[in-house]
Amino acid sequence: MDKNQAQKRIDELNKLTAYYAKKYYDDDAPEISDFEYDMLMNELKNLEREYPEFISKDSLTQKVGGTVKEGFDKVVHSVPLQSLQDVFSFEELYSFDERMKKFDENIKYVVETKIDGLSVALEYKNGEFVRGATRGNGQVGEDITDNLKTIKTIPQKLKENIDIIVRGEVFISKKDFDDLNEKQDEENKFANARNLAAGSLRQLDSTVTATRPLDIYIFNVQKSDNIKFKSHYESLLYLEKIGFNVNPIKIMCENIQEAVQAIEKIGNEREEIPFGIDGAVIKIDDLDLREEIGTTFKTPKWAIAYKYPPEQKETILKDIICNVGRTGVITPMAILEPVVVAGSKISKTTLHNEDFIKEKDLKIGDHVLIQKAGDVIPEVVKALKEKRTGEEKEFQMPKVCPVCGAEAVREEGEAAIRCIGVECRAQTLRNIIHFASKEGMNIEGLGEKIVEQLYNNELIKTIADIYYLKQEDIQTLKKDGKKFAKNLVDAIKQSKNNDLDRLICALGIRHIGTKSAKTLAKKFKSIDELSKATLEELIETEDVGEITAKSIYEFFKQEQTEDLIKKLKEANVNMLLNQEQVLDNRFEGKVFVLTGSLQEFTRDEASKIIENFGGKTSSSVSKKTDYVLEGEEAGSKLTKAESLGIKIITEQEFKEMTK
Repeated sequence: MDKNQAQKRIDELNKLTAYYAKKYYDDDAPEISDFEYDMLMNELKNLEREYPEFISKDSLTQKVGGTVKEGFDKVVHSVPLQSLQDVFSFEELYSFDERMKKFDENIKYVVETKIDGLSVALEYKNGEFVRGATRGNGQVGEDITDNLKTIKTIPQKLKENIDIIVRGEVFISKKDFDDLNEKQDEENKFANARNLAAGSLRQLDSTVTATRPLDIYIFNVQKSDNIKFKSHYESLLYLEKIGFNVNPIKIMCENIQEAVQAIEKIGNEREEIPFGIDGAVIKIDDLDLREEIGTTFKTPKWAIAYKYPPEQKETILKDIICNVGRTGVITPMAILEPVVVAGSKISKTTLHNEDFIKEKDLKIGDHVLIQKAGDVIPEVVKALKEKRTGEEKEFQMPKVCPVCGAEAVREEGEAAIRCIGVECRAQTLRNIIHFASKEGMNIEGLGEKIVEQLYNNELIKTIADIYYLKQEDIQTLKKDGKKFAKNLVDAIKQSKNNDLDRLICALGIRHIGTKSAKTLAKKFKSIDELSKATLEELIETEDVGEITAKSIYEFFKQEQTEDLIKKLKEANVNMLLNQEQVLDNRFEGKVFVLTGSLQEFTRDEASKIIENFGGKTSSSVSKKTDYVLEGEEAGSKLTKAESLGIKIITEQEFKEMTK
């Protein structure tokens, strides 16, 4: 993968992981399995490790996924509620042990189940339960004390009058979930236990929460002002003694071999465990040693989560239908005979593209094997060809768009089939959503649902129509919507002043992400100059390859694009680069390479500082490199820099250089 492809894929992965994390953490409505999400995150981590200059401060590798839901008071956690690093093989567990043995040769571990629910912190003063909060983003959560008080297994008064903060996981047992679903109409059945638990706990009305069979297991002491523990296992036994409902599966292990055996045992007995799990956790038992080993901003270094392989189930592929995406890609979707996999009823999943269907040799009517590691949409593993009867039907990708009827074509070298209709309704709606999104013009309040309402009510038909919306039109979308409408009109007006790179990214040109949009804005300085650029000029642009250049060139040659730019100009949307002030040229001609995890800056922030002093950043170390800025866990780039005699600087030295 070359640099341009890496940047494009990192941009794609940032968008995908942010979207799926929001669906999981904030909306309690995940759209892909845990396993698929984990694989996306792994791919993102690996690419960021190889191309650290493309790490964004918004990347979920740099922070915890959740946010604070509107309607709840914020709670700043006195001890952060961190997430865990995931691994998927026993080899990675042994590698973890090797890293830990650098601190102590005789390490004992505690293995626990990773409960599939919602993480919370419970605070007690003088033995009285005073406050409970969600994890949120790890630093700030939501005050859900009233909802937590409805859970019978949370003690309101402890057996000892101590001040303590503990962490636990709220969940619904498999049996309680099944019993609850038995009472629901078919259309109103709950999708899975994890989503139900999370949604119930984040109800603004605690009487609703009280009707749900929520339970909790405590698994950690976050803070204790009265007692100093030496051992994690000892702390769990103490929590049981004073009245907490502690995770019943906690196995003390003398070494890594015993820990791996414990994890294997949990995996073998997973179906019999009365509550849902999405892995097993291995933690160092010695709390003083934990302090010595430390943590990163996001994860503790002394613990790790093992994710079990996906569960597989058989079902029938009843049909294949096609959806049209924002860029015109026509994606086949499998309609499945509903089947329960790990507590979730599954009835559909993506088949990605034509090649995927051919590679798997899938036919309508096939018995298929599906798998998932979490509790939502799975993937089709294979067709069970031995069960074919001859009644199965071949599937053919459509020759025309199922939405607008325009021609559907497959470009050379691509797996995707695309609708080429420039006025395709499916693409128009998604183009508008992207234009207003955080990656685009970042119009606050103009989210996907509002765009759909405006579009369905024919208040907007194109991107440009956003800038001609009236307050009286918008306020009809919501009850008592006058304030909302005024705020949205103000946000739309404010977006007119965005810098050129935001507009370029918002236009939805294929292969263009936030970083390449900035590069183009700096070089061409206006939409007019960019639209007039020759193919050769575009190819010569830094970080723009031939495929991307061709995409830009063809985009600006479309009559529809010319019409859109004209309308945006008439609406007084900024089309020019707002020149950034260069503080001075102290780094002029200097090339920096950033490696490892920076603690006081994001990579974007450090790169911007370097650029504002006239310098440049590079993704790779060479003889042309002047400085290597070293962060935590720096890798091969540091070794190469040392071998070439390149100056290596710490963050503190970098701060001194930029005063």
